[in-house]
Amino acid sequence: MNLNEQKLEYPWGDALPEPGRALQVADGLRWIRMPLPFALDHINLWLLRDEIDGRQGWTIVDCGVTRDEVKALWEQVFAEALDGLPVLRVIATHMHPDHIGLAHWLCERWGAPLWITMTDYAVARLWSRPPVEGVTTGGPNGQSAVEHFTRHGLTDPDAKEKIRQRAGYYPSLVPDVPARFRRIMNGERIAIGGREWRVIVGYGHAPEHASLYCDTLHVLISGDMVLPRISTNVSVFDYEPEGNPLPLYLNSLRAYDDLPEDTLVLPSHGRPFRGLHERIAQQHAHHADRLREVLDACAQPHSAADIVPVLFKRQLDVHQLTFAMGEALAHLHALYFDGKLTRSMDGNGVLRFQRA
Repeated sequence: MNLNEQKLEYPWGDALPEPGRALQVADGLRWIRMPLPFALDHINLWLLRDEIDGRQGWTIVDCGVTRDEVKALWEQVFAEALDGLPVLRVIATHMHPDHIGLAHWLCERWGAPLWITMTDYAVARLWSRPPVEGVTTGGPNGQSAVEHFTRHGLTDPDAKEKIRQRAGYYPSLVPDVPARFRRIMNGERIAIGGREWRVIVGYGHAPEHASLYCDTLHVLISGDMVLPRISTNVSVFDYEPEGNPLPLYLNSLRAYDDLPEDTLVLPSHGRPFRGLHERIAQQHAHHADRLREVLDACAQPHSAADIVPVLFKRQLDVHQLTFAMGEALAHLHALYFDGKLTRSMDGNGVLRFQRA
């Protein structure tokens, strides 16, 4: 446990739900975990006891990726963790594959509607289309991503070829999205099991990420906006090359300022914890430190690829490299759009940033 983690409280210690089983974390609220095919090897999903139009059942928050082994674990959950009741509704916090990948299957399996923000639904629908002649409709992979990363200094031909070959990566994990959905919006109060859950929309990590807060339980389902151990990824990718997501993310965290100190945070990765405001302060400090490091490094012209080893000291696989490049560029753009860096293109067509 690192020093930052030691400042947080983990009510269940090292306890984790067993595969295909649920762990009760609050009245009418159960925690399950599903495997992921990444270095980040799990996602937390949530079951909320519910009643809709007189029908007793459950609301699921987030879905996992489309994999047969994940479906099999869900079937075990259905058999053992739902008390014989149906799924009434599926809520996706955002459009990333681990959150929406199995939404189509879950909604069809139970005849349940998908609730999600408009922007994330639209992006998921677009990105789930299969690539045509290697050209993807979105996501940090495929030929467009290669050109984007090359423009920002990526030279490794093996890495570029692997990124090119991953044009179908998003639709492989999200092969379909329900044809209809129910839009959720910032500030909306959703009745789940006789309690109100307030939608808190955040930006920077996903187009329109929705967290859920219940004042009765003092519980925040934070999705990826607040994580206990790792920093939320904030990246600039090819589909929005002039994006400036880091200030969007940091400003979004202010929406949690009014939540009580004893709020139980249910994150998508890691373990449930208390210490929300401490963790948010850590995130602000973390990014302030990274911005200083990037600004110092840019005393000489640097590309995003040059900044990757400044921010990430470990060996990265190609999946991690795409996000590391995106995150390096997010920090460069935050400084550039704040007037602290200038940028210019060198003779090789690479964008380089330098302290103003």
